[in-house]
Amino acid sequence: MTEKQDLSSAYRRLKSPNSKTRDRALKIIKEIKRKKKNKELNSL
Repeated sequence: MTEKQDLSSAYRRLKSPNSKTRDRALKIIKEIKRKKKNKELNSL
């Protein structure tokens, strides 16, 4: 089963004691923020 790739799940996973899980969560958060920033820049 795959894990959810949404922002709220990623923030919840940041609290995990497992370092790989935390790293994956950070990667998801950064990717979502990057997409959001690019979307805002393209709309100007």
